[in-house]
Amino acid sequence: MDTRSPIRRLAASPNAAEAAETAREAVDRVRRHKVLRSQSARVTAESQLRGARASAALGSLTEAGTDWPLEEVRRRTDLGDEDGSGLLRGALRISGELGTLAPVWKRSPIQALSRMHLLAAAGHLDEDKVGRPRDPEAAATLNTLANELRDPSTAEVPAVVVAAAVHAELLVHEPFGWGDGLLARAASRLILADRGLDPQSLAVVEAGHVDLGVEKYLAAARAYATGTDEALAAWLAQYAEAVALGARESLAVCEAIMRG
Repeated sequence: MDTRSPIRRLAASPNAAEAAETAREAVDRVRRHKVLRSQSARVTAESQLRGARASAALGSLTEAGTDWPLEEVRRRTDLGDEDGSGLLRGALRISGELGTLAPVWKRSPIQALSRMHLLAAAGHLDEDKVGRPRDPEAAATLNTLANELRDPSTAEVPAVVVAAAVHAELLVHEPFGWGDGLLARAASRLILADRGLDPQSLAVVEAGHVDLGVEKYLAAARAYATGTDEALAAWLAQYAEAVALGARESLAVCEAIMRG
């Protein structure tokens, strides 16, 4: 077992199969909902909007989140310069480009992450810092993840495990230096879609993390950084639970659409 390999390390966790089943069952319940026969694009769009709001609320290990009411996010066309508006603006920009980013991610995860950072940080950071890893060590972290994602030996690893590993690595190592939490959560959403667990990107996984508690989310990420077996298993279990809660939120969206 290559202990330097984040995906393989998490896949070796004793609760990997349980986490995969927890996520699969929850997402499959949403995917069977009859409203998706005619309104799947509407559900996906709502999931992405809710996900962007929740992602901004989560922040990162070094950036406080900003919790805007959903209806205000839906209503506002200009977020202005209010506290936290930059983080939310970045989350919404990334969310709006997820469909375009999906094929880029499949071809080159690093290129997709650079594009996400450009979307998130444009106007917030100096131009020479936008879309670029912050130092050679950060670039090496991204290369490690990209190589592992392309490695055929990880093709059979459950999507939820891959997403949880990439999410944690980006959140903990902060390779771009600003907005990395946004990138981590968007990348995990792309992985769940690309690897077939949630191809329509229905589950509001970001909201699942918020429901579990922002501090709990950040504490689990800090524990993951220690690399202990217990911390890795705890992060994976918590991530799978967030997927399940996010799928439940999407199910509620489906029901609301049916009721008109």
